[in-house]
Amino acid sequence: MSATIFDIINPATEEFLQTVELASLAETDALIARAAAAFETWRNVSPSDRALLLRRFAAAVDADLENLAQLEVRNAGHTIGNARWEAGNARDVISYYSAAPERHFGRQIPVAGGLDVTFHEPLGVVGIIVPWNFPMPIAAWGFAPALAAGNTVYSNPRNLRR
Repeated sequence: MSATIFDIINPATEEFLQTVELASLAETDALIARAAAAFETWRNVSPSDRALLLRRFAAAVDADLENLAQLEVRNAGHTIGNARWEAGNARDVISYYSAAPERHFGRQIPVAGGLDVTFHEPLGVVGIIVPWNFPMPIAAWGFAPALAAGNTVYSNPRNLRR
């Protein structure tokens, strides 16, 4: 386990929320390696199944919207109205990108002496560092298209980097 700890404080009230252990460099490397190992499976999930899983993810966010908003109030110090919008935006972004896997089509480009064809292929692990100001929407803006494209994701929240 890592030896470094971090106190989470509500920035609006300065209320102590909890203490968490920060991942060490070795633990972070291990998590990224797990994401790389998962990539080999995730990249082969059919586009229609990736779309279905992302729709389920969006539905799960929607079902827990109020709890997610309350977490955002405590973690980021936002008003409940803004936090509800942020949780809803994350849901909407995931829902929007759930249609993307079924829209990936190659393009045919005329070239001298023939035809060139492009293909969409997943690249691997996408790293997302989420800033402090709108963590839920900004995280979703990063992981939803990455997952839709067949990539895996490693996300690191603000202030929790070494």
